[in-house]
Amino acid sequence: MNSKLPVSTLVLALLLMLGFVFAGCSSSKPKVDWNSRVGNYTYDQAVQELGPPDKTAKLTDGTTVAEWVTGHHSSGTGLSIGTGVFGGGGGVGVSQGISSGNSYDSVLKLTFTVDGKLASWAKK
Repeated sequence: MNSKLPVSTLVLALLLMLGFVFAGCSSSKPKVDWNSRVGNYTYDQAVQELGPPDKTAKLTDGTTVAEWVTGHHSSGTGLSIGTGVFGGGGGVGVSQGISSGNSYDSVLKLTFTVDGKLASWAKK
């Protein structure tokens, strides 16, 4: 018995997989208005919301600068070539990938006054 799938079924399966990938990449988290938090948001609230900072420095004037890595991004180009043979209950596949580009971390930098209130913020 020959059980070949029609091309339309394979295309549909590929589209569904791509849909799941892109759905997993989207974020439903609302953007924070950091400007509205200046002066009333505390270091303790930041740790509760964001977790412990990745870097912290206490300056000589008593202010605290803390950084949180909020995401990892990659940019650039990529090429992937693949070949495969499939049939009769077995399969063989070969793939080669080439990538060129930059990757970087998104960093949220918050500066707090001596009394622990948010004085300024920046995203890198």
